[in-house]
Amino acid sequence: MILVTGSTGLTGRAVARSLDGRAPLRLALRNPGGAADLAVRGERVRFDFDDPASFGPALSGVTGVYLLRPPAMARPAAFEPLLAAMRAAGVRRVAFLSVRGAESIPLLPHRGIERRIEGSGLAWTHLRPSDFMQNFETVHRADIRDRGELWAPAGGGRASWVDVRDVAEAAARVLTEEGHAYRAYALTGPEALGFEDAARLFSAHVGHEVCYRRPSLPRYLWHQHRARRPAAFALVMAGIYTAQRLGLAAGTTPDLPRLIGRAPGSLERYIAGCSHQWRKPGGPAGATV
Repeated sequence: MILVTGSTGLTGRAVARSLDGRAPLRLALRNPGGAADLAVRGERVRFDFDDPASFGPALSGVTGVYLLRPPAMARPAAFEPLLAAMRAAGVRRVAFLSVRGAESIPLLPHRGIERRIEGSGLAWTHLRPSDFMQNFETVHRADIRDRGELWAPAGGGRASWVDVRDVAEAAARVLTEEGHAYRAYALTGPEALGFEDAARLFSAHVGHEVCYRRPSLPRYLWHQHRARRPAAFALVMAGIYTAQRLGLAAGTTPDLPRLIGRAPGSLERYIAGCSHQWRKPGGPAGATV
């Protein structure tokens, strides 16, 4: 039995879909009755990171856990009760969704959480993906669609953006196959591109011109505040963009293709396949590939 945390979120939902049919599945939900649109076979169970009383029932009979960090949980020590509950329940492996470069970016809380997991006695695997392509749907969608702008304090840095669906497939492999314990995988897309490259791809596929704006870090944070995004989330994204600006996110690795047995999807294919997300209402259709 595999427990998927964050199963209604961006990555957890994708991981649940990738695991569906491969192993008995349990979906961790604050409200087990509120995920009717999650079309996967699996038991729904109440689970709340802020309520340790929910841990035992959710973990009963579970052998593997897909674990992510809720945006509001910035202190690594906050994970200790859950890790203790995993040990008590007999969980054998945990796949933790970290971030690319966590081992060298102290601004991010993920490395501290990794260390807690490493000291837990559980067989662990850290998944360290590059910036998600899907952030263009969530973080950047309104700017791209409504104003034809990409806002990121990444300067001329490059990123090897990765598709969440490929990361989810890697997580499913890690949780259902042997040979991945005590390893950290850097999961990247097939190429390193800058935000100017991304803007050109959006311009080619969404039916209107998109320009890359290069705000300073303070101006970016103010922009996120005006968009009413949580401060903790904005700071994590700022850390990711800072890594890109400093040249720490440009490299590609062979980890993802080795894990999933194929080349990961490209940014252009992703944008073309989801171009309706960023088209202006009533605007022309973009090109396809």
